Amino acid sequence: MSEKDFIPVPYTTLKEEGTVSYSSPSNIALVKYWGKRDNQIPANPSISFTLAACVTKTSVNYKKKDQKSDEFSFDLFFEGEAKEEFKPKINTFLKRIEVYLPFLKEYHFVIKTSNSFPHSSGIASSASGMSALALCFMEMEKTFLDTLSNEHFNRKVSFLARLGSGSACRSIEGPLVQWGETPSIEGSSNLFGIKYPDKVHDVLNNFHDTILLVDKGEKQVSSTVGHELMHGHPFAKQRFDQAHDNLQKLKSVLSEGDLDTFINIVESEALTLHAMMMTSNPYFILMKPNTLSIINEIWKFRQVSKTHVCFTLDAGANVHVLYPENEKDIVFPFIKEKLVPYCQNGQYICDRIGLGAKKL
Repeated sequence: MSEKDFIPVPYTTLKEEGTVSYSSPSNIALVKYWGKRDNQIPANPSISFTLAACVTKTSVNYKKKDQKSDEFSFDLFFEGEAKEEFKPKINTFLKRIEVYLPFLKEYHFVIKTSNSFPHSSGIASSASGMSALALCFMEMEKTFLDTLSNEHFNRKVSFLARLGSGSACRSIEGPLVQWGETPSIEGSSNLFGIKYPDKVHDVLNNFHDTILLVDKGEKQVSSTVGHELMHGHPFAKQRFDQAHDNLQKLKSVLSEGDLDTFINIVESEALTLHAMMMTSNPYFILMKPNTLSIINEIWKFRQVSKTHVCFTLDAGANVHVLYPENEKDIVFPFIKEKLVPYCQNGQYICDRIGLGAKKL
């Protein structure tokens, strides 16, 4: 498919007003996307677990303008309060997607959004937020067209969400979503995420993610800046090749339920992401001392307990602790006793992999 496939045919009708609402989850990448080209095209493929509890709920009330204008018109409320500082990002998003949703300047929108997790907690709120907003706009378009297949709906939502935040394209479906062209996965695309098409062992369809909030402050470096640092990075090519290799290795790991190799790939990917930041120019250390303490505690416990608990990291200090359902009675008490004390104010979030977005 190409971008042109997402430009709609003329609409049969435009409703005067209405309201649409969606809940969309965050996700946690197993193979990391880090580095991008123009138009939010990923420099390497990625794959992620879709989460269940960390979600953004968004409603869009729309009403046709009395007079046409060349400006986007919207009010934005986050957690019940008007948020002017969020509006420039939304305006940029609308500019990027207007060619694919040509009705956007016909309406005034009232956008109300809220997270099930603390906004400053370091969870990927742009993934859940942008995907929820894209879903609301696509639900509008669905009412303007005679026919729109579920497959095209999901692909176009993922395509649109990507233009707001790259990782948002992986939040539409679940439990595993792959994004970025790679020879090992049929149907993979740089334009949108796809539900992982190959066999997945039951043990990997039922994973928990306990998110340890080590540092709830503002990101030391934004994702946009972080991705740009991959341009001219001395190890960029090796990193991009590694991502393709790890995705190929994951095919047999996922189908056979090979948890030992799964752990090796997932932890290596997390540490590679941070290594790329430490070796960029300018360079950043995003982990905190407590991040390292948690990692070492996990390694020690895994060796002693013979469980399959592991960690992954986003571009920050917080730790996602992953473990299978059948080991939760051993692993979770360890998390509470040994790992939670390293969290800021003892805060953590219990989550697990989920099935994607829901219409409200």
